[in-house]
Order: sequence, then C-alpha cells, then structure tokens
Amino acid sequence: MKTKAVRIHGVNDLRLDEFELPGIRDDEILAKIVSDSICMSSHKLALQGAAHKRIRHNLTTNPVIIGHEFCGVIEKAGGRWADKFKPGARFAIQPALNYPGADGRPTLWAPGYSYEFIGGDASYVVIPKEVMEMDCLLDYEADNFFMGSLAEPVSCIVGAFHAQYHTTNGSYEHNMGIVEGGSLALLAGVGPMGLGAIDYAIHNPRRPSRLVVTDIDESRLARAAQLLTVEDAKANGVELIYVNTKDIADPADHLKTINGGKLYDDVFVFAPVRPVLELGGRLLGRDGCLNFFAGPTDTSFSANFNFYNVHYESHHLVGTSGGNTEDMKESLAMMSRGRLNPVFMVTHIGGLDAVPETTINLDKIPGGKKLIYTHKKLELTAIDDFAEKGRSGASGLGPFYADLAEICGRHKGLWSREAEDYLLKNAPDI
Repeated sequence: MKTKAVRIHGVNDLRLDEFELPGIRDDEILAKIVSDSICMSSHKLALQGAAHKRIRHNLTTNPVIIGHEFCGVIEKAGGRWADKFKPGARFAIQPALNYPGADGRPTLWAPGYSYEFIGGDASYVVIPKEVMEMDCLLDYEADNFFMGSLAEPVSCIVGAFHAQYHTTNGSYEHNMGIVEGGSLALLAGVGPMGLGAIDYAIHNPRRPSRLVVTDIDESRLARAAQLLTVEDAKANGVELIYVNTKDIADPADHLKTINGGKLYDDVFVFAPVRPVLELGGRLLGRDGCLNFFAGPTDTSFSANFNFYNVHYESHHLVGTSGGNTEDMKESLAMMSRGRLNPVFMVTHIGGLDAVPETTINLDKIPGGKKLIYTHKKLELTAIDDFAEKGRSGASGLGPFYADLAEICGRHKGLWSREAEDYLLKNAPDI
C-alpha cells in the first residue's frame, strides 16, 4: 500500500514523499500512524544528516522516515505476532530499541532515524521485528492519541530521574534516583521537557522536599507557575519555587540562599549553555549529582567542572538521552492514572505537510511541543493563535480554527481529547 511520509535525504533535506510500502513479512506489522510530536532530536538529525550516529543507510539511495514520538493503530499483524497484536489496537513505541548488533552489543538503531519504512511522520508504516522482539511495541489504552505521542518524551524524563545516583560513605553501592526529601534544582527548566520534569518531580512517589526551577524568561516562568502550581506541589509535600535568574548578579549564591543556605542534592540542566552547566556544578552539595539533560549539537561542547569537588565532595555527573522500555511503561501507567498530565507540553498543532519546515526551524519556533496529525494537511499553528485564524479566515479554514479556539478555551487554553476528536473529523486530509 502507499504511504505519505517525511523522509530525510541529506542535511536539511526533508521531503514529503509518497511511495509504496513493501508487503509485511511474517515477523512484521502494518500500522497506521495518527499523531507524532516533533522532537529537538529530529532537528539535530536534520542538521547532521548522514553524519548522525543513528543513521545506518545511504540517505541518497535509501532515505529514512523521521519522527519517533508517535502513536497509532495496528492495521495487520504478521503470523508471528497475530496472537499478541490485534487489528484496531492502539499502540505507542519506545524508539530506543537497544537491539543487539552482530557483535552482541546494543546498537543505536531507532525508528525515526534508522529505518526506511517506520517513523512517526508517516501515514502508514511497517513495524520491523526488532521493535516487537525488544518489547518496544506497547499497548496504549487511552481515549486519545496525543498523550501516546507525549509518552516518549515523558519517558526520557522518567529515565533521567532514575539515572540519578548517590552514595553512602564506606560503601561502593550506588543508591539510584534523586534524594527523597532532598533538594532539587532544575536550571533553564520551563521549556517543554523542563515542565515535564516539574510534573514528574511533584507527582512521582520519590519526591524532593524542595524544588527550585530557574529560567531567564519571565513569560515562560509565569506560564509554568500557572500550569504547575505552588499549591499543587505543596499538596504533594513539595515546596516549589520559581526563580528568574536573568538579573541576579550571583545566581549560585542566590539559589543557595533560597535553599536555606545549603547546596543541592540533585541538579538538572536543560540547556546546552556553558554558563548554565557551570552554574549547575557550583550548586552541588556533598554527594551531589548533576544531570546534563540537554543534548548539544556542537560535538566539542565543553564546560568547566570542579574536579577538586569530585574528589573531596563526591560530586558526580550523569547524562541521559532517552528512557528505556520500563520508563515508557511507567509513563503510560502514570498518565492513565492521572498522575501525570503532560498536555501542557503541547503549544502548536500541524499536519504532515508542516513537518519539514517545522523540523528544520524547530530551534527558532517558540513554545513547547509541536504536535502533528499525520493524515491531515494543516500549517503549523500555535494554540494561542487559533482565535485569530478563526477571525481572519486563514487558508479558508476560519470556522475550523474558530471552533478549535472555543474548544481549547474550555480546557484552559490546552489541547484535549475533545480538540483532537474535532480535528480528526474536520481538518482537511493530506
């Protein structure tokens, strides 16, 4: 059958192609993609092209489908999987497969980077055996698709919290996770992933007693404080403090003062900016753990880290890039129970035709997650701009955007199942 998909052919060469999918083999699955959330990692893929570590094809002759934060419906399962995966079942995918290569070591292969016939920015895909063999095709039982597309980024946050570790004097065992009841700082922490980290820090069972979140953009901080409130955090036993460090002469001293004159047990850095990373190092207390969560595009990116404190204060550093399948399952479970509600990550909506330009320019587009509906033709539009588009009649879709604005208004300006249902029924097909 034919599919429409955005494929990478080279550096910043993303094309919306239509082509024939091969028939599925006995160990493959045919699936319909409904939604995909565009990740900054896909932007980095566009910048690097064939040089990206997850690419394993000659892109000139075998372009691959991009997108790895997707959710959809199984159309047909090959015989090997027919008893386990049924047509009509909804699914999400953990793209970090860790599939063993010829040498037995885990590879970097992942949907959205490494395969010709599977990626999130497509109408239909063929799911290869590796996904099922690694238990990375996950049941998704919610009544919407967009949360399934957010499960992967949420799993990256969950994985980052699990990757933190601390030690006990006289023991070589690592105690995994943040310090329960300790102090946690999230630097540059009100972007989409930072918001998810605040949500998880407040609502997962292992919580800090004090959570300090910084940024230099007052409007972003204000939005974060409106969505993830101090009151809700307090109800969950967490003192949440938002801080604008833009005009503070000595942010480290100020943040230490906020923490009762003490340094922090755990620090997360959400921006690949040298001064922010170095500030994180200065905030670490005894046995403090710094998580560098933001992946840089500069392969020589570096910053100063105090190795005197590594030796005498047991400071340590971790870097995480994606979660594992258990993190994904935890994300889906917490969302299904209402413990996590990452909908606030979504700020823009678009169709499959919007993917190439959006992905290439993602670092220049303000806001949070850009959610794509892969069977629809829609220019990327901020939720906040729906009302204006409704009034102006942009692209002949005035009534459509006016209705979406009204629906989102009933949901505090956020995306929702109601909005998704309306879009899937009324938006023009690609």
